Parts: sequence; structure tokens; C-alpha cells
Amino acid sequence: MTTMSLNAALSDFLARAKTGLHIAPVPEAFDPDYLPPHGDHQLAENMAPADGRLHKPAAVLVPIMAHDETPTMLLTRRSAQLRSHSGQIAFPGGRIDETDDNPCAAALREAREEVGLEARYITPLGYLDPYLTGTGYRIIPVVALVDPTAPILPDPAEVEAAFEVPLDFLMDEANHRRDSREFRGVLRHYYAMPYDDYYIWGATAGILRNLYERLYTQ
Repeated sequence: MTTMSLNAALSDFLARAKTGLHIAPVPEAFDPDYLPPHGDHQLAENMAPADGRLHKPAAVLVPIMAHDETPTMLLTRRSAQLRSHSGQIAFPGGRIDETDDNPCAAALREAREEVGLEARYITPLGYLDPYLTGTGYRIIPVVALVDPTAPILPDPAEVEAAFEVPLDFLMDEANHRRDSREFRGVLRHYYAMPYDDYYIWGATAGILRNLYERLYTQ
């Protein structure tokens, strides 16, 4: 990653990340008998199967853009043409392939494929807790610092748009709502963090909530 100056807000975040993130995925992250405390089932028990063997391993990049004035979070809006989660707000990421050496490698690969973000602009900082989704994924979030000069080139087949949200907005608990909607005939509760025209919710908001809990409440 290229050299950059650090402002007070970014220095504060990095200090928190140093003590609040896991240096490696928790040992039981992919144990099929391990049910992580974090996931869609936190606020909606019906959303995530209790049997961990039903969850496919996945990884996402949680990219902190190291801007001079204030750090931001890079997020994407998934293409409306995708078969699953179309149009939703997401982190770059996806299933961990057999060719990926580890979850970090998978997250970096997906970031390159989805938004053209090259690894040379990225400095991994650590891991959040595993997150189980109601759609059957066991996600390992990889938090990383990204050089803001990095070209961002979304693949239109997967990503409709890439955008940034101020980190201080996302890490302010006042912006963490608990919303609900009916899903498959059952009322589902979930975190949501609406920002401008972007409705950040579900697994993405849940992972952001975990980032807040690990770095700003301990």
C-alpha cells in the first residue's frame, strides 16, 4: 500500500482496530458445530438455521478509505440483475473458493473482481467475528485500510454502484436503527443505517454493528 498521512480520526480508528480486531479468524470460525453469536439470528431467530453445516464459508472486505479529512467506508449496491440480494447494499465479497489460501485472500480476490480494487492499495488490519446469514452463509469480515487514490472500477455485471459513507456516521450508535419487515410470512427484525438514498441493512448493517461493538464499546 502506498504511503499516506494519518489524520486524528484515522489514527484513533487504527488504535481501536489494533486492540479490538482479531489478528486471525477465531479458531472455531468454520466449525460446523459452532453457532456464532453474530448473525441475522441475533434479532430474528427464524432467519439463520441452527445447524452450522448448512452455511457456506464466505468472506467480505470491510474497506476503510484513508482520506485526509475523514475516513469513509466503501460500500456497493449490488446489480439489479443478480439472482440473489439484487439491489442491496453490500461489502465486496463472496464465497471462499478452494483456490483461496484463507478468508483474507478470498476477500481481496472478490474486491478485485467486483470493484477493481487491487491488493497493492489495501492493508488488512484484522478480522471481525463470524457472521451467519439467514441465506446460509458463514461470513468472515476482513477489516482493511485502503489508499483513497486506488481506482474503483465496478463490474456492472455484479455491482451497480460503489459509494462511500463517513465512518463517523456508521460508528455513531444514534444512526443504528432496528427496523422490521415481513419475510416469508414471518416478521423479521434487523439493523439498518440509512444514509442519503442508500438503505444499509441486513448482514451489511449487522457486520457494521459488530465493528462498532468491538471498537467503540470496549
